[in-house]
Amino acid sequence: MSAPDLLYSEVEDDLRAGVRRLLRDRCDWTSVLARCESDQPYDLELWRTLAGGLGLAALLVPEELGGAGASARELGVVAEELGRAVAPVPFLGNLLATTALTGCADAEGVRELLPRLSDGSLVGTVAVPLTTAPHAPFPSAVKAEGATLTGTVTSVVDLEVADRVLVPATDEDGPALYLVDTSAAGVTTTPATPLDLTRRIGTLDLSAVAAQRVGGDAARVLRRALTVAAGTLASEQTGLAQLCLDSTVEYALTRYQFGRQIGSFQAVKHRLADLWSGVSTARAAARGAADALTGSGEETELAVAVAQAYCSDLVVLAAEEALQLHGGIGMTWEHPVHLYLGRAKSSQLAFGIAERHRARIAELVGLES
Repeated sequence: MSAPDLLYSEVEDDLRAGVRRLLRDRCDWTSVLARCESDQPYDLELWRTLAGGLGLAALLVPEELGGAGASARELGVVAEELGRAVAPVPFLGNLLATTALTGCADAEGVRELLPRLSDGSLVGTVAVPLTTAPHAPFPSAVKAEGATLTGTVTSVVDLEVADRVLVPATDEDGPALYLVDTSAAGVTTTPATPLDLTRRIGTLDLSAVAAQRVGGDAARVLRRALTVAAGTLASEQTGLAQLCLDSTVEYALTRYQFGRQIGSFQAVKHRLADLWSGVSTARAAARGAADALTGSGEETELAVAVAQAYCSDLVVLAAEEALQLHGGIGMTWEHPVHLYLGRAKSSQLAFGIAERHRARIAELVGLES
């Protein structure tokens, strides 16, 4: 196994600068908070700009399928910036859908659908609970009889804005993937009360819904999609943790208590220094996972498991430290820290908790008891 390249390339730095500039202009925290309190929590216009204008939703889609043919390294840079902005866009669900459909490209209609998911004209997701780990067994909540699906799936990410849902189901041939139009008869979507106001989940109910079987090795395709999403989420968590650190340092340098900056107190400095160390380690783990996602197999699974085992807990620590070190102002609704904490906590639970990833690491390196 070769050592991963953890450094950012010039192309990646340019990509980061462009995405950050757009998000700074279109996605400041006051507008995010205002949108969260409205009946349209997702900024689909921003998503269309990111996806269609900048081509970010097509980064992992091969060029022969109308995508950019980039790697997960570039995607990780984008995820970092979306995490810093707690951007209310359907990035994660659409990533799951495009990655899975790329593995089913030979199925009828998929080649025509992928460009529409990539340019933002349609939004997709995959009907699995957001807590599903990449190495989890194939879901059994939905049954297929003929060309119709029946079943219920809870905690589906970005469901309320999805136009197409890729549904893992069990039919007479075993595990399979079916494509469902959310406007079809028999489809009911119910939003859940969110912990994360910027990334919503919902329940998908299917009652004899007509669907298209997209074929392929369903278990392998779904596992790959979940692995890519989990690895990319580590980069998003790193970006959010960095934001929490930066905003807290800035506050500590401008907030005075007893005639001194609170950042001059040793206890505050030590906590911020520890957090800086943690964020730096998280970045290395996330970059390692992004680099490993250019391949496949157990080495890739191991890198992603390591990244999630570390980053998912670190981002919550960063948000909690930001909340505490901001003092009373951090407890108010008018301050953005609660947005960071909500995103951090929900992402901690996504694609398996840290303990589950540590158990997977033990399996992969032969340390099972």
